[in-house]
Amino acid sequence: MQDIIALDAMRAWTRAEQARGASVAFVPTMGFLHEGHLRLVDRARELADRVVLSIFVNPLQFGPGEDFERYPRDLPRDRALAQRRAVDVLFLPERAAMYPAEPVVRVTPGALGETLEALRGPAISRACSPWCSSCWRSCSPTSPCFGRKDFQQATLVRRMAADLDLPVTIDVAPTVRELDGLALSSRNAYLAPEERRAALALSRCLRAVEQGWRGGEASAAALVRRGLETLTQAA
Repeated sequence: MQDIIALDAMRAWTRAEQARGASVAFVPTMGFLHEGHLRLVDRARELADRVVLSIFVNPLQFGPGEDFERYPRDLPRDRALAQRRAVDVLFLPERAAMYPAEPVVRVTPGALGETLEALRGPAISRACSPWCSSCWRSCSPTSPCFGRKDFQQATLVRRMAADLDLPVTIDVAPTVRELDGLALSSRNAYLAPEERRAALALSRCLRAVEQGWRGGEASAAALVRRGLETLTQAA
């Protein structure tokens, strides 16, 4: 495994590999890797000959007052995990190279960027265009891999690729959960024991809605009520 920092060096590596006939898959992360990220690496290995994993704590994905400064970081640990999973390149772009100036031209996500996570701030829609554009230019991947846990982000990127006719196939892999049902996330490190127990209500809610749907309930309103009842019981 090799580390690449400069965008032009990443671009040169990708072009050399593609000139040899190799396909390149790309796993974008903000680091502090967990098994969910590493399963994406495994999926990327199934899809392509070479795997690039990026670690970049993207400031545009954080709104005012959010946790950019305290977001967990541990590059030596991440490097060891990536190497054990046979990542070919660890892409470590610097902020100044990714965003030499405040982006002026953006791809607006439309209605997709006005719901779910966007209700608590504009970060997800602000981050989508410049980050993806920089990565596509640098890595030129054939198969970018995202996790279903970040559903809105994956949906936005997939739609952007389709609307702009980008020569990529966006792969979205299933959410990886811990034994108690909590979705793996780097931010789980923030949770106190009682907060972690409370967070499990989300997976119970999702399972309740899924069971209702699989049991034949077709009314969205009824499924929402079922989910809310589960959350209320957990409160």
